Order: sequence, then C-alpha cells, then structure tokens
Amino acid sequence: MSRTRLFRRLSFLCALLAAWPAGAQQGAKNGEWRYYGGDAGTTKYSPLDQINAQNVKDLKIVWQWKAQNFGKRPDFNWEVTPLMVNGVLYFTAGTRRDAVAVDAATGETLWIYRVDEGARGQVVARTVNRGLSYWSDGKGDDRIVVITPGYQLVALHAKTGLPVTNFGVNGFIDLTEGLDRPVVKPGTIGASSPAIVVRDMVVVGAALQAGTAPSSKENVPGYIRGYDVRTGKKLWTFHTIPQPGEFGHETWEGDSWKYTGNTGAWAPLSADEELGYVYIPVEMPTGDFYGGNRPGNTLFSDSLVCLDARTGKRIWHYQLVHHDIWDWDIPTAPILLDIVKDGKKIKAVAQVTKQAFTFVFDRVTGEPVWPIEERPAPPSDVPGEKASPTQPFPTKPKAFDRQGTSLDDLIDFTPALKEEAVKIASQYKMGPLYTPPIVPDTNGKQAMLLLPAHVGGVNWPGGAVDAETGILYVASVTQTEAMAVSKADPKRSDMGYVGGRGGGGRGPAPVAAGDDSEAMAMRPAPKTNSGPQGLPLAKAPWGRITAIDLNTGEHVWMAANGAAPDYIRNHPALKGIDLSNAGRPSRSLLMVTKTLLFGGDGNNLWASPAGAGGNMFRAIDKKTGKTIHEMELPAMTTGVPMTYMADGRQFIVVAVGAAGHPAELVALALP
Repeated sequence: MSRTRLFRRLSFLCALLAAWPAGAQQGAKNGEWRYYGGDAGTTKYSPLDQINAQNVKDLKIVWQWKAQNFGKRPDFNWEVTPLMVNGVLYFTAGTRRDAVAVDAATGETLWIYRVDEGARGQVVARTVNRGLSYWSDGKGDDRIVVITPGYQLVALHAKTGLPVTNFGVNGFIDLTEGLDRPVVKPGTIGASSPAIVVRDMVVVGAALQAGTAPSSKENVPGYIRGYDVRTGKKLWTFHTIPQPGEFGHETWEGDSWKYTGNTGAWAPLSADEELGYVYIPVEMPTGDFYGGNRPGNTLFSDSLVCLDARTGKRIWHYQLVHHDIWDWDIPTAPILLDIVKDGKKIKAVAQVTKQAFTFVFDRVTGEPVWPIEERPAPPSDVPGEKASPTQPFPTKPKAFDRQGTSLDDLIDFTPALKEEAVKIASQYKMGPLYTPPIVPDTNGKQAMLLLPAHVGGVNWPGGAVDAETGILYVASVTQTEAMAVSKADPKRSDMGYVGGRGGGGRGPAPVAAGDDSEAMAMRPAPKTNSGPQGLPLAKAPWGRITAIDLNTGEHVWMAANGAAPDYIRNHPALKGIDLSNAGRPSRSLLMVTKTLLFGGDGNNLWASPAGAGGNMFRAIDKKTGKTIHEMELPAMTTGVPMTYMADGRQFIVVAVGAAGHPAELVALALP
C-alpha cells in the first residue's frame, strides 16, 4: 500500500471516529464489519450513510471477485458474508473453504490459505459455509479463525494468511475429539457457520447431516466448545445433551441420551462482549420427523441457550419447541439489541424461528419481555410417537407469516382456482400449528399439510435490526408442505419411522437423507408444483418482509419481496389479476444502514419453471417498506450483504451465484 493511500485511509478513519455518535453501542463500528453479522450481536446494522435514498439510484458495480477456480463446483451455494478489518476483506471460498484476503477498495487478492485434509476433507457434513472469524489483541497480533470442511479449527495470521503454529497442534485443533462417541466417522459432523470470538475465547458450534431419513437413531452430539484464542486450549464443553447429574438430563427418557445425536448449532452464534455471554441457537435431535426413539422434551434441543463464554456455564435457557417432530429447530442467529419497554431500557435478545415466531427475552436474565404461554398441541397417532401436549406461544409480537393450515389458507384468486385447491387439499390432514406428521393413508389422508414448511418461514438468513430504532426486519416465505412418516426399512435404518412426503403440497422435490435442508441447493428446479394448474397451493403473498417494532411488539409494515415469478405473472388463469403484492417465493437477505434497508431476491424455494431466484437487489424505505431503487446483479444473492468504508467510499459487498453462474463477490459503490 502506498504512503499516500495509507495516509488517506488514516485521515478518513480519524474523521469517522470524531464524527461517530457517542451513544452508538450496537451495530458495526468504525466503518468496518468485524463479525459475520456486523457486530457480535448479529444486528447486520451499520450506521454508515454515504449511500442514501437520494443517491442510491447511482450505485454501480465497481469490482467483482470470482470464485470459479476454487474447487470442483464453481456454482456452489456460496452463503458467505465477508469480514472487513483495516481495509481488508476476509472470507472463505470454494468447496475446500480456502481462506481469502482481498483489498476492500479494489478487490485485489492479497493472500489465500488452502489446506488439503485428504479423505477427511472430501466427505463433509455440510458443504455450505458462511465465513470465518477475526480476533485481535490490539497490539499487532491479529488472527483469522477458520473451521475447515473436515471439522478442524485453524488460526491464521491476518496479515499473511500463515498458520499460527503455537495454536493447538501446529495451528490445528481436531474438533471431532471429545464428543463422547467411540467413533466419529469423517463427514458425520462439521460446521456451516463460523465460530464466534468473545473477548479471548473462540466458541464453536456444529452442523450434522440432515435427519430426514437417518440410517440410525444413534448419532454424534453437537456439543458447544470454548477454546483459548491465543493457545487453542479447550477450556470447556457444554453438553447440549445433558449427561447424568447435569441439568435437564431427566428430559431424555429411556436412556435416549446415550445414543441420540445432533443438537448442534449450525446457525451463526451471537455474543454480548460487555457481559461476556454467548447465545446458542440449538438444533433438534436425531431424526427430523420421528421422535419415538427419544421420548421426552429433550433439553437443550430447540433451545436458545445463554452461556458464560469464559467458563461455558449455563446462565439461562428457553426451549422454543418441545420434542420437535417437524424439523422446526432454530435456524438463525439470535439478534442482540437494546429496547425500551414501558419506559425501561432492556438488554434484549430476539430469536426468530422457522414457524414464524419472534421470541424476545431479557438477555441478562432470560425473562421473556412479553409473556410466553404454553398452549395445548395436537397429539400424534404415529406408533411409538408421543408428541408434547403443549408448545410455547409468544403473546407478542404476533407471527410474521401464516401458521397452520385450513381452507382459508388456499389460493383464491378465482373461484375455479379455489375449488381446485380445496379438492387437492382434501387429500391431506389439515390443522393448527404443531399438528404432527401422519403415516400415509391414515383416515384416507396421504400426509399432513404443514405451514410453514420444515425449512421454515424464516431460515438461516434470519433478520436484521436497526440498532438505533429497535425495528426488526425479517424475510419469510409462505409455502405448504405435505409431510408424512413411513415405516423404515430395517435393512436401511433402525429408526422405526423416517420422514417423507406424501403426494405434494409444496414446490421443491423431496429432500433425501443427507441433503442440506437449511440451505436449498442452487440447482435447476423440477417443473412441477402441487397447487391448481401448476400454481402454489397456498395463497399469496408467497414472499414477504415484515417490520416489527421490538420496543412495542407491534408490526410496523409488511411488504411483498419483489414481484411474483414470470411463470405466475404470465399464467393464463391469472390474466387480469393484480399480482403486485404476491411476492417472490424467496427469503430476502437483509442488511440495514442508517438510511436504508437492503435486500436481494434470494433463492426461489419452489420447484417451478422459474428455476432459481431472481437477480434483483433492492434499497427499501425503512419506514414504509416501499422499494426506492432496485438493480440487477449478475446472479441471485446467496449471502447476507455487508457494508464498510474504504478510501473514503462506502461499499456494499454481496455474494451471488446460480446454477451455471460461478459464485462471485460483487462490490457496489457510488461513482
């Protein structure tokens, strides 16, 4: 870097710090983006305002970084969000998760780090990855922390990309060790989200193979571990499946704690650096749609858990789903913010869920900000299954998408379409939220009609919050899914029953065991749909963004996520019908600044002639939800956008890609 350029960066940074609001305690700071979600609280908020409502129409692509030479699958689903520290972007690329550093102003590659793990790195639990972590002692020791495909923790020098040799064993920590199973096969467990650094601790989650139709009720547990960022020494393990004598052990009935696995945290983690607490969104146990082998409420599955980052001690927890048999585990990072309720300032944490709830807690004590009620839930008639008699329902905020299925939820643009939709729906059992899956042909029904689907109203992109106003923005999809369980072939599985789908009810084709259910792969979609005349079975809007004031618990606005796909807008049965608020069936990937809400189309979750998602990237008015400006990117958005300042210029960087279009980073800025 030239002296002139260095002087420009230092001068800008000094000016930025001088102008920074004294009270800004949340969101990305100092024009950087040091965490996956901008800050440790995963707000995805930046107070930058060089790009605003008046000039956003002038945004241009100023550089592109292409990943087509990083691995065998150039069009892989690249869910990465880069970090930006001291004028450098850091991210992972390719199926090997090579760590990469590039100049934040120009996109020039500065270094890459690649490790060949041999067979261990070839068979992985999850191929998607969302990035890496950063730590600094403030005195020149700056590190990048990577979780490899083979589930090893690696520390690199941020300036050079070389391993920190005194970290762990020659720079590596084997994360498969210490999981209370005699054998951990390669590819059984890994990570799809980065670790989080809290003070001098690295806290690591886990992702396991999808449990749609597991080959066994026995699996590896996804324990949460804490490591010293300087030495790599493991300091604690939190058992997400409690051992004898530990809190919650009695909720695992029939000794199921001995063999049940999963209960990892595949979504990103969040932390409060001031408190020294880390917030863990724990997934469900093995398997997704049948719990007869794991009776009980099974803590800490489907729970938001707050731990002391230094010791791993549980501070508080709240289970959001009891005895999950819908794969409605927690898919997204908790969001930390400060709110004001009834004149009182509260350090809060908000957790959005697949079933379209927003649970809000005091993040210090775990007390719900608004009451959460245990309400009766329907029983299961699957042999060996015992559904929980109650489930938790937050009284505020109200759900941000539709829940449960009835005839009122079916497409109704015309009487003919509604009549055909009713005929199709008659094949399925319908009912309120938490109606259990059924065995096909139970009472003449093929399956239970699920809404939201098992991949959720919301999923890993989660939401973003304006840390100054307390307004949460969350994107969701409305899609029905026909869900059933069938008796397992004993030659293939000892589960007793495994998940499947009966007859249709939603767009995407069935997800086979081992598929990445929380990240729909970027592949051409089958030309089928389950509703009348190839249209959706559920009524619009099919994709939406909802703004929720977390100070009051009230919804502020709801807007459709872009335009309906072409095959719907051009469908002859819908000629002359207003589809302006129908929305695209995809979850927008959101980021907030002081002036605007930004989001891209995201992946289309239906199997339709439209194939993958749209390519539009939007600037949205935060107060009204109206689109101020939209521009077309080279491919659909696949990662959460981020923003930063470099050389006096605000950049927005986002990952894009699609089937047939190699993944790339796109940098936007004003001319």
